[in-house]
Parts: sequence; structure tokens; C-alpha cells
Amino acid sequence: MEKKQRLETSLVEEFVGKAHGDFQEVKRLLDQEPTLVNAAWDWGGGDWETALGAAAHTGRRDIAQYLLDHGARLDIFAATMLGYTEIVRAFVAQRPDALSFLGPHGIPLIAHAEMGGAEAAEVLVFLKEQVKRSSDTE
Repeated sequence: MEKKQRLETSLVEEFVGKAHGDFQEVKRLLDQEPTLVNAAWDWGGGDWETALGAAAHTGRRDIAQYLLDHGARLDIFAATMLGYTEIVRAFVAQRPDALSFLGPHGIPLIAHAEMGGAEAAEVLVFLKEQVKRSSDTE
């Protein structure tokens, strides 16, 4: 197996940072270095974040979709923000504890649904129902 070159850490930090809201820079940087698509940055204390994670918690559907179209690995936080209801339902069915999962910066799953706006409204309703159901059984 061929040894791969590590990405410049400053480039990874810049890419993930830009994915919080600068679509043009995300495109430019990804064109420059396609392997950034799944790179992760540690903001400190194990607070790892990918560009997709950044786009997901800021509600940047355009950036998230672009990253997915270029090979980003879909996770439950991005699926939630994007309003992929069936994926979220299936995930929560297998992992009911997902309701308490925290994404980058400690942002909970339900906040990702809120950031998804109208497109994630069905996911938000589902998650709120699940939270209520779990609190009713405690």
C-alpha cells in the first residue's frame, strides 16, 4: 500500500473553517485539494469537525450538498440538517441514544434539525416526538 501524504494542517483548518459559510472558498479549496473533502480538524479537546459537520450545524445546505456530491461521508448530523427523514428514523431506531449525541462543538442532533429550516421540519418533528417519548418513559 502506497503511503499517502498528510494534508497541511493549516489547509485543513482553513477548509473546515470556510465550510461554516463561505461556499466559494470551499469550492476553490476543494478544487485545489480534493482530498480535503473528508479531512477533519481538531478545534481542541477532541472537538473534531469536518467541512460537512461545519455546514451541517450552520444550516449551509448548499455547502453540505456540494461536499456530498464530491465524496463527503454522510453522517447523522448532516442527514438531520438536510431533512433525510428516513435515514434519521432508521438511525434512531437502531441507536435510540442518538437523541443525546453531540456533534462538533457539542451541538446536539436536534439543533441540526432546527438549522435545516423548512426542509428539515419533518425530521425536527420526529426528533421532538422521540425526545418526548423517551422522557415520558423515564
